[in-house]
Amino acid sequence: MNDGEQTRLQVLSPLAVMPGHQRQGIGPALVQGGLRILAQRVVPLVFLEGDPAHYTRFGFVPGAELHFRKPSLRIPDAAFQALRLPAHEAWMTGTLVYSELFWQHDAVGLRDANA
Repeated sequence: MNDGEQTRLQVLSPLAVMPGHQRQGIGPALVQGGLRILAQRVVPLVFLEGDPAHYTRFGFVPGAELHFRKPSLRIPDAAFQALRLPAHEAWMTGTLVYSELFWQHDAVGLRDANA
């Protein structure tokens, strides 16, 4: 039991490809390359905010299915996704805590388009 223990993990978002370069395989190549690097670095989990229709092909599932809580109510439930990597251990559950940088750049969840 590792009650209260924190684990370093990675967040693979925000991720975007400029409109003029989309539909050329750049996005999937970035995701696959990033996941390969993280698995080699013995990272146990990867989270992201994104469209499930796009990211399920890489093995991502809703974070809640793996017993994780999203770091903000601004994130739609379906968009909060997680992927367990080989270093994952069963005790690793809980709430994802974003670093301060995510909050400083307002890179969390849905934003008010009128703001």
